[in-house]
Amino acid sequence: MLERLWAPWRSRYVAGIHQEGSAPEEGTLFEQILAASEPDEETGILWRGETCFAVLNAYPYGSGHLMVAPNRAVADLADLSDAESDELWAAVRAAVAAIRRAYNPEGVNVGLNLGVAAGAGVPDHLHVHCLPRWRGDTNFMTTVAETRVLPEPLAESWSKLRSAWEGG
Repeated sequence: MLERLWAPWRSRYVAGIHQEGSAPEEGTLFEQILAASEPDEETGILWRGETCFAVLNAYPYGSGHLMVAPNRAVADLADLSDAESDELWAAVRAAVAAIRRAYNPEGVNVGLNLGVAAGAGVPDHLHVHCLPRWRGDTNFMTTVAETRVLPEPLAESWSKLRSAWEGG
C-alpha cells in the first residue's frame, strides 16, 4: 500500500514561486550572482567559462551541492546555443568529477527542473543541480522540522570543490 508523508510547508514554497515566477528587473538570481562585485568565494562561484559557470548552492540539500548554469538567462534547453549546450554539459561532467574528488560519494545526483510545475526555483534561468549522495544520507529533518542537517559550512564546501575542480 502507498504510504504518504505530508509536507504542508511545501505548498507555501510552491505558491510563492508561482506568484513570483518572472525574473526581477535587474536580472535573474544567476545573472545577479555573475554581476556581483564580491569575490568568488563570497558569491560561491566555483568556475567561470565562456558561456557558463558553476556556483555552490546557497540552500543545499547536502554538502557539496552545486549548480551549473549558462551565463545568460535561458529557460529551456532548446533555447541554448550550440556553444552554451556544449559548455554546459562539459561543465556538468567537470562538476561531477570535482564532487567525486572532493567528497568521494557513493553516488551523485544530476538533474534540472524545467518550469515552475517541475519545481524550478528560478524558472527563467535553467541550471543543472549536481550533488554527492551516500546510502542512508536522507532523513526526516527537512520534512518534519523544515531543517537541513549539513556537516560543514558553505565556505568549506566552496574551498573543497574549488580546489577539486580541474584547473581551479
